[in-house]
Amino acid sequence: MSVSDPIADTLTVVRNALHAHKETVEFPASKLLERVLSIFKNDGYVEDYRLLKDDKQGVLKVYLKYENNKPAIMGLKRISRPGLRVYADNFRIPRILNGLGTAVLSTSKGVISDREARKLKIGGEVICSIW
Repeated sequence: MSVSDPIADTLTVVRNALHAHKETVEFPASKLLERVLSIFKNDGYVEDYRLLKDDKQGVLKVYLKYENNKPAIMGLKRISRPGLRVYADNFRIPRILNGLGTAVLSTSKGVISDREARKLKIGGEVICSIW
């Protein structure tokens, strides 16, 4: 079975694991998903992630973060989809919850957070948001 949107599938797996209070979650690895998870880790939304080698592409194992038995991630949303791409220039980069959340952008400098994009004054495709 082919997957048309692996980013949306990954966000759904993480969202469902949080609702079920799972400690870890696994999904097929890619460089884009690895970079998105590093942004989530740097901003404190996940404890850690590991790349486990498999026969072909590998598996990403994500250790979810809970504080006082409540998940650190309150919400995840896929913004740019295969059917509707969403781009933002450096003046229109979205602010998630007035700066409390994070938007992930794919730019010419790589996959970066909204704060880094504003600092570098570059825009790009808005992949997802987390709060």
